[in-house]
Amino acid sequence: MGSGDASFPVLPPRDRTGHKGTFGTMCVVGGCGMPGSRMFGAPALAARAGLRAGCGLARLLVPEPTVDAAISLVESATAIGLAVDADGALVPHECAEVFDSAIEHADSVVIGPGLGPAGAGVCGLVLRALGQEQVPVVVDADGLNALASVPGFQLEIRASAVLTPHPGEFQRLAGALNIAADGTDSKARPGAAEAMARRLGCVVVLKGAGTVVSDGLRTWVCGRGHPCLGTAGTGDVLAGLIGGLIAQYVATGPRAIGSVELPRPAGKPLDLFDAARLGVEAHAIAGELWADQNKADGGMLAGELADLLPVVLQGFRAG
Repeated sequence: MGSGDASFPVLPPRDRTGHKGTFGTMCVVGGCGMPGSRMFGAPALAARAGLRAGCGLARLLVPEPTVDAAISLVESATAIGLAVDADGALVPHECAEVFDSAIEHADSVVIGPGLGPAGAGVCGLVLRALGQEQVPVVVDADGLNALASVPGFQLEIRASAVLTPHPGEFQRLAGALNIAADGTDSKARPGAAEAMARRLGCVVVLKGAGTVVSDGLRTWVCGRGHPCLGTAGTGDVLAGLIGGLIAQYVATGPRAIGSVELPRPAGKPLDLFDAARLGVEAHAIAGELWADQNKADGGMLAGELADLLPVVLQGFRAG
């Protein structure tokens, strides 16, 4: 079931003596608690994908009014409520305290799915996630839109980060950064992703047919996938999948002393670039598998895609 691409790092066998704490903790920050526009499915899908990718623990940080609904969609996760005001908007200082406490025991953060309009609370949380150096961050969906609304946001980035824009989100970010690049032209997409990755010092996953992954030095284009992936929620699944892989297989801390690269710890074979492209490849193969099993070109639900990830990822494991 693997990709057939020998350049993908091999995932280590699952530790037979491990427990839920062994396999990493992912925090998903998302959801919107505003009356009339409540969203809780997106962060739940991201958490489900992280768990299906093998992550040991998934913790949802969602607006207080959405906690019960979100946790009902992914019973294996835990949830912490983010304070909202009378209008349902996030309260910046209280949310910052909850976020800081949650990431003390996290191995990855996914922020943005269903997070809602770019108000003070949303922008503050996204900048806080990118301003810390403790935990790798995946920024998706409304998290990307929030960044594009903040002048000079690139100066605040200190985290190891993966950004996962679709073409529209990419264009908004590119405009904010004064990058003249076209995220929709198939020939220009690799160069566009490279330009943004170099500018931000992040890994950029430019989604769409032929998803491009670049860290500014290395660039990879996915050749797999199926039209069934063009449905609501599959982007949330991808963000959670990448976050789950990071939590399990990416080592935190310095990777070099001066010009000398440090060896990777046992069981941590991936860097952010490899975690991102492995996530993209597995996501694409899962779409192909669903289409083959169902003999259909459309009608897949995003949760069904997430539930195919264990068998797909097994194809990338040693042994």
